[in-house]
Amino acid sequence: MSPIVILVWIITIVVDTVGQLAFKAAATENKNLDGFKHWKFMLKRPWLWLGILSYIFEFIVWLAFLSFVPLSEGVMLGSINIVVIMIAGRLFFKEKLSKNRLIGVVLITLGVMVVGVGT
Repeated sequence: MSPIVILVWIITIVVDTVGQLAFKAAATENKNLDGFKHWKFMLKRPWLWLGILSYIFEFIVWLAFLSFVPLSEGVMLGSINIVVIMIAGRLFFKEKLSKNRLIGVVLITLGVMVVGVGT
């Protein structure tokens, strides 16, 4: 892969991770409200809007990435987002990583490496 493709790929990973973390923060910021009140509260908080803006930007960067690589490779390389988001969830939200999840992370990482080396 050329340096520009790697850079665009990294940007998609970072922006997608920021979006996921922002949505998680928005969803868990106030656990005392239910239903519509919870949604109304989220609409006033920056986390939801950061997540939405991240996804809009990620959509544009993803299109750029797919202009460089075949769809089948792009989707496989994009799978590393699962790993990065899982690690970020552990770091920022103290989410548990079970043995099976860790095995899955290793397998996904190996798969992305195989696809990445082959391009």
